Amino acid sequence: MSVHSKAFSVDPLFTAEIDDGTSILLTGDDTEALKTVFARLVAAEADERSIVLATNSGGRAMQRLLDDAKRDAGSRSSILACEGPARGDDLKTVDDIGDLTTLGMEFSTLLASAQQTTDRFRAGIFLCSTICGEVEDVRSVYRFLNTNFLTELRRGNGIGVCALDRSADLETDVDSLISGMETTFTGRIEVERTGRGEVTLTTSGLGIDGPVDVSL
Repeated sequence: MSVHSKAFSVDPLFTAEIDDGTSILLTGDDTEALKTVFARLVAAEADERSIVLATNSGGRAMQRLLDDAKRDAGSRSSILACEGPARGDDLKTVDDIGDLTTLGMEFSTLLASAQQTTDRFRAGIFLCSTICGEVEDVRSVYRFLNTNFLTELRRGNGIGVCALDRSADLETDVDSLISGMETTFTGRIEVERTGRGEVTLTTSGLGIDGPVDVSL
C-alpha cells in the first residue's frame, strides 16, 4: 500500500481492511448472494467513488443495490450498464457487451472522469461470467481484464472486485476458467450460501483469517 493512501474498509464483511491496489476475484454459485457481497465490497464511502460495469442489469438497478449496501452509495457511483437507458454523466450504456475494445475504453473513460472528483475508488464488474458467455474466445476476457480493469488499479488509488457466477451456462469449464483468472488477481473470495440470509466467505491471498460467516 502507498504511504500516501489509506486502506479500504470492507466492514461488515471483514474487520480487516483491504490495501489499495488490491484486486479480488469474487466467485460463487448463488447469484443473489454474490450480488449482495459484491455491493458491500464496492459501495463507496463518503470520500470515495464506485465505478461499476453492470453486465446484466440497468444502471439505476445497480445504484439502488449500492444504496442498499451503504447509505447514499448509489449517488457516489458511476455505472457502465449493458441494459437500460443512459442518464447523465454517471450512467452510461454500451450496446455490445462482446465488443471488449469499446467496453474497455468506455470503462477507462468513466474511471478517469470519476477520479476528477476523488482519487479513491472502488471498481467492480458484475458479472464477468456474462462477458465470458458473449465472446467467442474467453482468452479475450483475460486480455480485457489485464489491459483495462487491473491496469487501472495499478495506476490509481483503488480496489477492484470482479464477480464470476459459477452457475452460469458457459461453453467452457468454469473451474478451469476461475483457476486461470485467479492467478492475475491479488486474492479471491468464495461465497457459499449456508442458510436463509447467511453465507460463508472463504478467502485466499488477502491476508484475512477465515472462513467468515456473514448475514446478508
